[in-house]
Amino acid sequence: MIPRPEPTMTRRLLRALAVVPAVAAVLAANRPIVVFAAGEYHRFTIDRPAYKQAYGHWSMLAVPDAFTINAIHAALLSTGKVLIVAGSGNNRQNFEAGTFKTILWDPATDRYSLVPTPTDMFCGGHTFLADGKLLVAGGTKSYEVLPENIRFAAGVMKIKNESPDGGPRPVRKGTIFVAPDGKQYATRVDVTVPAAMKMRHAGKTMVHAGEAEVWVDALIAGDSQVIAQPAQYRIAGLTGAAARNLYGVADKISRDKQEYGGDNTSYEFDPRTERYVRTGDLTDHRWYPTLAPLSGGNVIAVSGLDQFGRMLPGRNEVYYAKDKRWVAAPKLTRPFPTYPALFVTRDERLFFSGSNAGYGSATVGRTPGLWNLRTNDFQPVPGLRDATMTETSASVLLPPAQDQRVMILGGGAVGDSPASTARTAIAGLAAKHPVYEPGPDLPHPTRYLNAVILPDDTVFTSGGSEGYRGGPYQGRKRSDLLTAQIYDVRANVFRTAAAPTVGRDYHSEALLLPDGRVITMGSDPIYDRTGKNPGVFEQRIEIYSPPYLFKGARPSIAGGPAEVARGAVVQYATPDAARIATARLIRPAAVTHATDVDQRSVALTLRRTAGGVMVQIPKERGVIPPGWYMLFLTDTAGVPSPAKWVHVS
Repeated sequence: MIPRPEPTMTRRLLRALAVVPAVAAVLAANRPIVVFAAGEYHRFTIDRPAYKQAYGHWSMLAVPDAFTINAIHAALLSTGKVLIVAGSGNNRQNFEAGTFKTILWDPATDRYSLVPTPTDMFCGGHTFLADGKLLVAGGTKSYEVLPENIRFAAGVMKIKNESPDGGPRPVRKGTIFVAPDGKQYATRVDVTVPAAMKMRHAGKTMVHAGEAEVWVDALIAGDSQVIAQPAQYRIAGLTGAAARNLYGVADKISRDKQEYGGDNTSYEFDPRTERYVRTGDLTDHRWYPTLAPLSGGNVIAVSGLDQFGRMLPGRNEVYYAKDKRWVAAPKLTRPFPTYPALFVTRDERLFFSGSNAGYGSATVGRTPGLWNLRTNDFQPVPGLRDATMTETSASVLLPPAQDQRVMILGGGAVGDSPASTARTAIAGLAAKHPVYEPGPDLPHPTRYLNAVILPDDTVFTSGGSEGYRGGPYQGRKRSDLLTAQIYDVRANVFRTAAAPTVGRDYHSEALLLPDGRVITMGSDPIYDRTGKNPGVFEQRIEIYSPPYLFKGARPSIAGGPAEVARGAVVQYATPDAARIATARLIRPAAVTHATDVDQRSVALTLRRTAGGVMVQIPKERGVIPPGWYMLFLTDTAGVPSPAKWVHVS
């Protein structure tokens, strides 16, 4: 038999190409089966023990319909429960109806409860006090109004009272102010104007006018009522001395966009009674502020938009926790963009990493640096690559806190720009002249990344999007990132973690639970999947179990004091003393807009004893501010115990 010659390469290619349409037809006809099989194989893969040990595992939290929520703020309370705050939840109808929402979720029992919410805490600020209460201040006084929805020209009227006699003057809602050309504008709400003050200066008596501000609206719709230059306005119906002493001034009356207005209410949420308790009001209205805990137990509030949607230019204030009152801090004049990330340092300064959430000047106040609250001095920290892309970035005080290293991760350009960065950088604050040094890049340019400190001295990062609010990026309609990474602090590398199933961008949160898991929630995309219609707030909640939860038996803490003092040496019982490698006190998170200035992991010096461990609490209050912490004991395999709550007095 004559051997058949081998087919040429051309013949092989032609034969293969002839088969392709048939295969494609079979696949198309059976696409649901193929997709189902692929999904089942994926689930099989991620549920394997070896996979979980390497990458961790995600699960969806089953939230009853009555407790679904637009998660804008989240905090882990010292009772172990998670407080999730929506306020109006970025929903104008909820705001106008006065429908504000807060829920509590207990990870230990998987029970939920609703909490009465007295005001719209949407986009307020919060931080933990030394006694474990959560201080919540500011929020939404009014929603934004876009120019196309503004029929009547409006502006902020400053009402002056030049009379020191007769006391404060009430100005009722609907009071008419008349421009020099006769145009008329009415006040939106009641307002009281203080009396003028008499002061002696250089031997002369001078009168300083009392002032109050209020929105006014034109009585006639349209552009004819716009006034583009500063002017003085008389009050209709006043004559003689009263008209001379009480009048209004406004920079402009326009149909420009009206920004969100800030609220001035302040509350302490009590974890024991599970209720909000009113405190003294803020001295300024604030929307998008940062509340940063100070080393002595008080709190500073910085930045935000006032009740008329204007940036507060370096008007900062301090909350005196013992007195439950806010006091203006006129000597602390450092300006910041909204939601600046501020971290208490060992020497009790505040480090501004550069991270922020959006509003404010594109240049003023965005420089990273160390702020001395005793002198108001500010020491810039240079060296940050992509320094104009710090908006919607994340920042974290890397574990342990004693190393004084802050990492900034990702971010984007100012405003609704599509530009974003994969850059990370680390500032070593222990140096006399700190600078930012490059860190490893993220796998993708990322805005809205959440970063969570874990008990094994790593940092879990997840979610985010490449584009503004998950929107368009490099031709794609949606840009949410279904990725997660674990930053290995010692090796200075990111390691891939199991991928979440829910995208998270603007208005999303993540925090560490006492059992060592991480809860992720929220997301407020600008568009839906088509890229044409408005987005829908993501109400699903997903939980990540890190790899250490799949690596064998966990150590436990059998007993020990719940109250400790700085510098003290204390003993905790554990049946696993022989394999305990580290002890950490982790301050619980209070997070919003990728900003969490509370979480930190403090290393405790450790000595094993028979049936337990001896640990020493650091002395410096700049390292370990007063408050409640989770104590984790971690073994030589990197497996942490469930947490024990410890109060640092």
